[in-house]
Amino acid sequence: MSGSVSTQRAETVVKPALLRALAGERLERPPVWFMRQAGRYLPEYRALRAETSGFISFCLDPERAAEATLQPMRRFAFDAAIVFADILLLPMGLGQKVWFEAGEGPRLGPLPSLEAMQARATEAAQSLTAVAETLTRVRAALEPERALIGFAGAPWTVATYMLEGGSSDRSKARSLAYTDPALVDGLIEVLVEATAHYLAMQVRAGAQVVKLFESWAEGLSEDLFFRLVTAPHMQLVARLRQLGVEVPVIGFPRGAGAMVLDYAAAVPIEGVALDTSAPASLGQIIQKHRTIQGALDPLLLRAGGEALDRRVDRLIEQWGGGPYIFNLGHGVLPDTPPEHVARVVERVTGRVQAP
Repeated sequence: MSGSVSTQRAETVVKPALLRALAGERLERPPVWFMRQAGRYLPEYRALRAETSGFISFCLDPERAAEATLQPMRRFAFDAAIVFADILLLPMGLGQKVWFEAGEGPRLGPLPSLEAMQARATEAAQSLTAVAETLTRVRAALEPERALIGFAGAPWTVATYMLEGGSSDRSKARSLAYTDPALVDGLIEVLVEATAHYLAMQVRAGAQVVKLFESWAEGLSEDLFFRLVTAPHMQLVARLRQLGVEVPVIGFPRGAGAMVLDYAAAVPIEGVALDTSAPASLGQIIQKHRTIQGALDPLLLRAGGEALDRRVDRLIEQWGGGPYIFNLGHGVLPDTPPEHVARVVERVTGRVQAP
């Protein structure tokens, strides 16, 4: 193989609709996939999850994680699968203890020293080869016209968990960005390097697109947003390209508000995912130079009914004139009825199930 990192699947005549949209094409209908489309809203997922005691063990079991990834692809006519994993696997590779407590969410142990994490940054992905095996299994089972997405938590979002020891309002991490910039900026730098290698590994294993989940971009001042979100994303994409990764990248700075315009102009990514609050005009501006994705409200997906139908139609109407991927503004909620997902997929694609 040449020096570039590419998927190890042979080229096929059919180019997945998701890749065409990310290349800037305007399609007859937008490709559709959902964040958290594999998960607790599906009874078959709950049955599978019950077979494994711990969530991390589940994520790092390639057979079960591949099955979880494929479950929604069997049920619905999604155009892409996203590998079942978690954004907090990478801190483990950097030497920080990570565990999940039932009803409490993620917990992380003391933050290792910057020096210790810097020493592990380029090799952290090697402890997560189970994710690569999951991707390889899924790519082998997935139809060639359906794309496979790899992902990672973006540096600032992962850093907030690492600094705060778990879920929180992010106030401690944000305060540290002001009071201890050497620590925060150093951690971001480590995460840029480690994430680049982690995503490169995913692409080698079969991912055709990678996504950066910046789930905690909200609440940042303009200068802090550039320092903690935009600049690290620019560096990460540049590092990916240095490592030979050529697949499209989707960035998701959730909660960025109007700052997503500057983000989209500055970060050399192919796709920008928009959250629920994104107005039609904002997406249309970004579509002039990037593909957009989003922004159906997960609460509306859960609610269902005619309001859901109207919003689906409206999103396609307002953004279907440019390169657009139909998706949510955040992930599927655990108590979402599967029939609501089927209803949206059918409205977008004209069919519920894959052929």
